[in-house]
Amino acid sequence: MTAPASATAWLTLALAGAVAVGTGIGLARFGFVPLFPAMVGAGWVDGAGAGLLGAANLAGYLAGALGAARLVRAIGFRPALDAAMLLAAVALLGCVLPAEFWWFVGCRATAGAAGGVLMALAGPAVQAAVAAPHRGRASGVVIAGVGGGIVAVALLLPALLLLGVGAGWGGLGLLALGGWAWARRHWPPAPPRADPVAPVVRAGRLVVAYALSGAGMVAPMIYLSDLAVRGHGFGLGLGSVVWALFGIGAMAGTVLGGRAVDRFGAAAAVRLWLSVQVVALGLALLPAFGGLGLGATAVLSGFSGVGVSAVALAAFRRQAGAGAAALWPRATAAYAVAQAGVAFGLAALFARFGDAHGPVFSAGLVLSVAALAVGWRAVAPG
Repeated sequence: MTAPASATAWLTLALAGAVAVGTGIGLARFGFVPLFPAMVGAGWVDGAGAGLLGAANLAGYLAGALGAARLVRAIGFRPALDAAMLLAAVALLGCVLPAEFWWFVGCRATAGAAGGVLMALAGPAVQAAVAAPHRGRASGVVIAGVGGGIVAVALLLPALLLLGVGAGWGGLGLLALGGWAWARRHWPPAPPRADPVAPVVRAGRLVVAYALSGAGMVAPMIYLSDLAVRGHGFGLGLGSVVWALFGIGAMAGTVLGGRAVDRFGAAAAVRLWLSVQVVALGLALLPAFGGLGLGATAVLSGFSGVGVSAVALAAFRRQAGAGAAALWPRATAAYAVAQAGVAFGLAALFARFGDAHGPVFSAGLVLSVAALAVGWRAVAPG
């Protein structure tokens, strides 16, 4: 396959990938974070139940990441992207009315599965379709879709929530359908098949570091807005502002992440992004800083926790070459396993300590330090 030569061609492909991951992760997954306290406040679920909904989404994400390749074999690459985008929208629209708890569990798991498929497929396909000089920037643009989706959610939800929780879910579902209508005309071709074993051997430590990073980020990725609203008493509007700051940080971290790998090398970028994650989780545990500390946590955790995906995607491409197409879904699955397991554990911890956020974010800090320790030597300098 010949990579596109023009700047417009690579950017269009990258933007289509950005819409895919922005829908699957930014909307279908992270749209729940500012809706967490709103659903609790409206009596649709309690705090422990909302935590379990976040965990169900991560379990679905794992299933989607593991099943992405099988779905492609069954229906084709581009139809798989279309199916996942449509499924994400349907799962969001399925939450517009109050329902039994297990209905919400099914919808959140379905949204997670769609996100897992989109994350596993879109990034490597864009990387394979663009010329080598653009790959770092392309990975940043693709993963920046997550931050873009988060910012869109944070800007739209305060107005939508004035009409009720159902209007919030419905608005996200319609936004997902609109993104699909544009992106499906610009999907990248399927990446070439590659040896699925050798890349894993060469990049195993980086996979572990990436998975531990995801485990550490479960706390802010589920509980950050609830920490603002019910932990600090800031109200739903400011809870959305905090989530917008997370999204802004995510966009900066992803766009700069790919460029950092190109300019400074994969090792330096991995170390820096994981170090920032440790700082972000540490700040969440310093209540003396109040809103200022929470804002810094939001920006830095978005920058590092989402941006590390762009860093890892570009780093895997450098280490494994074309084999990154086989490696990235495995890394995505490892990330999903770590996040799903930790999410259920944190939901139990959250309930055990009476909806207290301190133990949840402390666990996130410990896991983030572990990610940094492994990641420090995960990639050879250069």
